[in-house]
Amino acid sequence: MTSSEIIEIVETDAGDARITWHPAEKARLVLAVSHGAGGGIEARDLQALATVLPAHGVTVALVEQPWRVAGKKVAPAPKTLDVGWRGIWPAVAKPGLPVVSGGRSAGARVACRTATELGAAAVLALSFPLHPPGKPEKSRAGELLGAGVPTLVVQGGNDPFGKPAEFPEGDFELVEVPYGDHGFAVPKRAEIGQDRALEIITGRVVEWTRTVG
Repeated sequence: MTSSEIIEIVETDAGDARITWHPAEKARLVLAVSHGAGGGIEARDLQALATVLPAHGVTVALVEQPWRVAGKKVAPAPKTLDVGWRGIWPAVAKPGLPVVSGGRSAGARVACRTATELGAAAVLALSFPLHPPGKPEKSRAGELLGAGVPTLVVQGGNDPFGKPAEFPEGDFELVEVPYGDHGFAVPKRAEIGQDRALEIITGRVVEWTRTVG
């Protein structure tokens, strides 16, 4: 069982961010995880993690970047996203537990870029945007490889921002969600359904978090 979610507004140098806490009763870890550049914390993978992880001792903090809280439609530059993430860090670290820095898409890039600086215990990168669609030459692998902490990448098998086979070898684990696109949606003709795709994500993250902290 988990307690009711708790909303917290946090002032940052990029504006007010919002944290929706999904607390575990006997927490041993905090997963602070943010959204991408084209959506918010309503993303199916973020909601699934917030539903499942608290029963496994992981408090989930869903973080909305200041631009989303302000009602803007377009994400700011990466540097500004990093400012917002740095600003929320004292709040997610306040429980005094190891903190996994996480995000989906652009949020995953932020988590990788700031992990060492902020003292993250690990990084969870959901749908890491390895390159812009159709432009594999514009690789962002350096951000992922430079995280400097244990990292789990969860990637859709049909993600146009980087399929699992395109990822370089490196000091990270990679889990493929078969047939999944950038939002982990699977087509109706796929051999697995949407519920199973989410189970793959949450199940692997639960296992992985047992090795963190």
